[in-house]
Amino acid sequence: MLTGEDLGIWTPVLRARSDAVAAYYALENSESFRYPLTYAELEEKNFDAILLPGGHDKDVREYLESEVLQRLVVHFFSRQKPVAAICHGVVLAARSRDAATGASVIHQYKTTSLLKSQELLAFYLTRLWLGTYYRTYPKISVEDEVRSALSDENNFIKGSPPLLRDSLEHLDRGFIVRDRNYLSARWPGDVYRFSLELIEMICAATS
Repeated sequence: MLTGEDLGIWTPVLRARSDAVAAYYALENSESFRYPLTYAELEEKNFDAILLPGGHDKDVREYLESEVLQRLVVHFFSRQKPVAAICHGVVLAARSRDAATGASVIHQYKTTSLLKSQELLAFYLTRLWLGTYYRTYPKISVEDEVRSALSDENNFIKGSPPLLRDSLEHLDRGFIVRDRNYLSARWPGDVYRFSLELIEMICAATS
């Protein structure tokens, strides 16, 4: 995503934007990036909010399947602190289940996520040279799994077709779903609107 290597003719479409690449390399030099806390060291009481980022391919499964992180997400929901999830990060939210009821923390929430149409399109466009890179779980799409965690199928909201990426100048291109303390978005093309909304949520929660 950073270099565009192996993305073939679709590099201009699939590669991370130049501002995102610059932000990544700046982040890479920070102490917190180079010496991160382990999942086991994280406690809800030490944070005002939690952001669940996305990512694809098989290495991200360790993150999505972490029971430690799932319990942490449950704690944030129980305290009604801001929880933001984008792309595959919504899968982690969907898998975070209340111990008493067994239901997902987003069971009664409205949400969006990476759309099945987006996931399959990226897969079909690149499968000849990337194989199943864009299918983290080849037997089920992100959208299908997230839908299965919801109490009402109408609580999954697709939004307008994700044709263009948003920016500070074109926030209207981004799509987000906010329901109480929970914020979700579909893909990097929603990230500016998503980020600004999360900042507002944190400011309101901590003011």
